[in-house]
Amino acid sequence: MVWSSVERFSVQGVQFVVMVVMARLLTPKDYGLVGMLAIFIAVAQSLVDSGFSQALIRKRERTETDNSTVFYFNVAVGLLLYGIFYLIAPWVARFYESPELTGLMRVVCLSVVFNSFAVVQRALLTVNIDFKTQAKASLTAAVTSGVVGIGMAYGGFGYWSIAAQQLVNLGLCTLLLWIFARWRPRLTYSWASFRELFGFGSKLMASGLLDTVYRNMYLLVIGKVFTSSALGHYTRAHQFAEFPSSNLTGIMQRVTYPVLCQIQDDDERLASIYRRFLRVSAFLIFPLLTGLSAVAQPFILLLLKEQWLFAATLLQILCFAMMWYPIHAINLNLLQVKGRSDLFLKLEIIKKVIAVVILCVTIPMGLTAMCVGQIFTSLIALVINTRYTGKLIQVGFLRQMRDLFPTLSLSLTMWAVVYYSISFFPGSLLQLVAGVAIGAIYYLSLSYLFRFPELGELLSIVRRK
Repeated sequence: MVWSSVERFSVQGVQFVVMVVMARLLTPKDYGLVGMLAIFIAVAQSLVDSGFSQALIRKRERTETDNSTVFYFNVAVGLLLYGIFYLIAPWVARFYESPELTGLMRVVCLSVVFNSFAVVQRALLTVNIDFKTQAKASLTAAVTSGVVGIGMAYGGFGYWSIAAQQLVNLGLCTLLLWIFARWRPRLTYSWASFRELFGFGSKLMASGLLDTVYRNMYLLVIGKVFTSSALGHYTRAHQFAEFPSSNLTGIMQRVTYPVLCQIQDDDERLASIYRRFLRVSAFLIFPLLTGLSAVAQPFILLLLKEQWLFAATLLQILCFAMMWYPIHAINLNLLQVKGRSDLFLKLEIIKKVIAVVILCVTIPMGLTAMCVGQIFTSLIALVINTRYTGKLIQVGFLRQMRDLFPTLSLSLTMWAVVYYSISFFPGSLLQLVAGVAIGAIYYLSLSYLFRFPELGELLSIVRRK
């Protein structure tokens, strides 16, 4: 858990600083142009992995033939997809009415090839719960790519500096994983192994593909219906909202998934540990997201200047959608642990149909309404995700809400206190500092006063470490 946290927050911390510096040098339009290509990159990454990494982690008696089969399949798919993207780049540029996208897409999509060479290495390191090695590779790549990106932004390269930063990051990280992991593919390929792993992984791939297409559909719609500047504001707001939620969730998932797979047949113990994960995750993420929403305006003004002010409005809303992300992820994680990738896919189909309906309804209302729609989508998805959790280990929606209600109530009242109190302070810097201080004191004091068990559990972990 410690090394997974080090990797996540050191790497994301470096990338956060790099993004802030580059955003002050570049324009919303520069980020919007790169954001238009995000759906292609994201879909390609889902197809490259095809759920094989999760299948490898879950398989208890994996062989070198399994590993090599997955490796060659990933690389072949990565090269095929890059070829397709290279050919369709001019059509994409015409769709968005942005001629510069042709060359940009052909360069940015190289990241798909780079990533295909590292899927197995990451999976095997995760199997061994070796996050220290992954941390070294990721942090080195983040720092190096950050220097390249900032240098190019200062040099006036515009959106090319964002593309270069992404490519150097993925390329160097892949190279370092090959050096550190020391695993090499063998000259062997088994269709029997492929069918076995793909039988489980294909459903996860389809589920991930649905989720990826939906999440990036917003970028596609905003880039087409609105302007590249509007897309730039949205991508920055979404990135800030996603930062604490996805990273803390990622830490929990990466560590808990291989561990829970070891006790997948002990339902009573699984339910107990699962509920603890939920409570601790919510205790950390709920106040971070509600607090960020409360201080969104001084936060954006201080970091990114007034040209990004509209992003603050979007950030205030998106935080309330993203705060439920860890609860979704942990519920879906349980289905993978139980080997029910069929249910995983079924749930994703239902949720995405509902989500697309909400998206279509909110598009005519404007970008702000589309962000509000994401809150409703997230809450509906929460009800759907918990349905089968209740059936598998008897920890359904009502039981989870009872577990989370104290933390949710405290976080929402903290938001109100911070949001209204910072208006009494002059200047963005003072408002941000005061907001963080007031929120932290309020949340931690009441957690201690009302004896929240999650606070005691986190403090005990700190003491042991």
